[in-house]
Amino acid sequence: MTKHNTTLTVEVLDNNGSTFTLREVCERGDCHAEFIIKLVDYGIIAPVEEAEEALQWQFDVAALSRLQKAMRLQRDLNLNLPGLALSLDLLDEVNAMRRDMARLEQRLRHLTGE
Repeated sequence: MTKHNTTLTVEVLDNNGSTFTLREVCERGDCHAEFIIKLVDYGIIAPVEEAEEALQWQFDVAALSRLQKAMRLQRDLNLNLPGLALSLDLLDEVNAMRRDMARLEQRLRHLTGE
């Protein structure tokens, strides 16, 4: 499984602007389509555009990255799907706050002449 996670990381970094079918996401994540469908149902990942059938879904690089995080959290912390959704939302919020803090610190340094 580690091999697949490493592959997923490389592909996430190398495929800017690419989209992936449900099958490709399953291959890259080494998981079953049912798992991806459940992740979509819980709002953990989302296809680029809504489609009536899961086989028509396309996912972007951000969804692959989020899938990787979700699988790592589930593996390492044994989280259920609602726990995964909450954890990833909180991690996103923390990252957004860190970006905001860095931006505000930079503005403060600029205003104080440091």
